[in-house]
Amino acid sequence: MPVGLYISVPFCRTKCSYCNFASDVFSKSAYENYVAHLIEDIASSRQFAATLGCELDESANSVYLGGGTPSMLEGSQLQRIFASLRANFAITPDAEITVECAPGTLTPVLIETLLQCGVNRVSLGVQSFVDQEAQSVGRLHKRATVLEEIGRLRQARITNINIDLIAGLPHQTAQSWEYSVSETIATGVPHASVYMLEVDDDSRLGRELIAGGARYHAHFVPDDDVTADFYEQACDMLASVGIAQYEISNFARVGGLKNSESQHNLKYWTRQPYIGFGVDAHSMLPVDRHKHMCKEEEDEEQQAVRFATPDSLDAYMNRETHTVTPISARSSIEESFFLGLRLNRGMDIEELRRELDPEMAQVYESAVQQCVQEGLLEEQDAALRLTARGRLLSNEVFARFLIAEIEETKVGTGHVNPR
Repeated sequence: MPVGLYISVPFCRTKCSYCNFASDVFSKSAYENYVAHLIEDIASSRQFAATLGCELDESANSVYLGGGTPSMLEGSQLQRIFASLRANFAITPDAEITVECAPGTLTPVLIETLLQCGVNRVSLGVQSFVDQEAQSVGRLHKRATVLEEIGRLRQARITNINIDLIAGLPHQTAQSWEYSVSETIATGVPHASVYMLEVDDDSRLGRELIAGGARYHAHFVPDDDVTADFYEQACDMLASVGIAQYEISNFARVGGLKNSESQHNLKYWTRQPYIGFGVDAHSMLPVDRHKHMCKEEEDEEQQAVRFATPDSLDAYMNRETHTVTPISARSSIEESFFLGLRLNRGMDIEELRRELDPEMAQVYESAVQQCVQEGLLEEQDAALRLTARGRLLSNEVFARFLIAEIEETKVGTGHVNPR
């Protein structure tokens, strides 16, 4: 099966206060060494996968450069990354090739570089069309910048565009949120992503909210109930104009571009193989059945391997260990629940019931029925789906199905880390 390729670019012009990703502001002198490191890892990826006992298909039908801000790289650096991908993978002619870009970075020169690299989809980290809200969390663009760059992309015939919005930003009100969603609709883009602000200790704003402080405009952040109302409001507004929700946070225009749903992200949610390169990049590949036939019986049920690179630039550049997680048959079932249920179409519950042994079927059936009774899940025509309420409480629903305990192991640098 063709693989999805993910490239992490952890560099930003400024670190947004809400950001909990492994990205930061670094000197441009760090970019070149990082790109060289990426290219080495891409070149050795097949050997690395074999060392883990995994299959890595030669073809790829999606490429995604995320971050951070990939558009911070020089054009020549982007071209070298794409050249390396094409030298090591047969990228299919219909592949979706996405680059995340921060508004304010899409110069005519960069757009020309994206075209030369074969990019056919751009994801814009807008977050808010209200300048005060965007600036309060460290975004450097204005509404006018976004509109200008969308026009510039379309002139270059890159029309497959996504806009990211965040519900729950400081200073956000029902009126300002309605304006941001309305502006997103008015742009005519075929795809939108709507996220609710995450409050955790992995971001400056999250830590300040937990501490009850006022830095980073924390005292102007709407409460959880208001943020949930904003999310539901966006779902209704987008649906009313034919931009249908297909995943908890993702919406695609009906009758617009063919395959306007994010093909790369669908790989994650439907458990198709993908491999990531760079800081804090995650991968999932199926096991090579021919190699596993010779292993001990206790390994027979292993179906896939998940692995992740270090989550800091220093650790990645110093080739510190990967985190490796074997995925057993039971773990695969758990993942089928908490990934498949993210999709509005849900999951084929009848097929899953046929695959389960009676004991495990009873355990999962109990969790399903409890969620149905609580109005979190609904079952119809063999499909199990989250309800509207379930989407708001999705993490609570997913936790009901995490029965197996996954053991994580560390892989030594001298053994399987790509060189």
